[in-house]
Amino acid sequence: MVLALVIAALVGYLFGSLPFGWLIARMRGVNIFEVGSRSAGATNVRRVLGAGAGNTVFALDLLKGAAAAAWPLAWAAWSGWPEGVGPLRFCLISLVAALIGHSFSCFTGFRGGKGVATGTGGFLVLLPIPLLIAAAIWVVAFYATGYVSLASILAALTLPTAAYLHGDRSLLITAAAVVSLFVIIRHRTNIARLLRGTENKFVKRKDGAP
Repeated sequence: MVLALVIAALVGYLFGSLPFGWLIARMRGVNIFEVGSRSAGATNVRRVLGAGAGNTVFALDLLKGAAAAAWPLAWAAWSGWPEGVGPLRFCLISLVAALIGHSFSCFTGFRGGKGVATGTGGFLVLLPIPLLIAAAIWVVAFYATGYVSLASILAALTLPTAAYLHGDRSLLITAAAVVSLFVIIRHRTNIARLLRGTENKFVKRKDGAP
């Protein structure tokens, strides 16, 4: 059991550590850690390199989160699972490790993004309905304010609440709350800028660029 938990954490961390934002920026001759908000997440990539690159990074980060949450289920289906031991805890450990890997990637000097896309992918597998509710809150908040950070924080707060109201298992609700707290903490500098009124908005220029 302990060995399986360690394997789940290691595999999840390696999934999360895949630095897609950094790689795509480097392919275009940009060190993403030196420009914009110095984050390897999709928002900063989009801000620096445009919508195409940002959307690609978001999709890849979402997929690695989904893979981190789903592979224990595939493992259980393929190899069987010890009686009385459910795979859910392994899925959650792998997803949490993936978020840590995304934020502190061993491939980029333990730097990374803030975990929104990776967490979204993981909970799309584990909590699809609460995740869709949180995503709807994100869309409304973003288009109402123009702040990606505020929309992400509100979505993070919504996820465990929606999971609780949906009647999901307590383990999933707790995991959603922990992950949401992690995402909010990763946005602490954005929160400070929001309070000061200096946070960057996404607005369309006349040429259509963000």
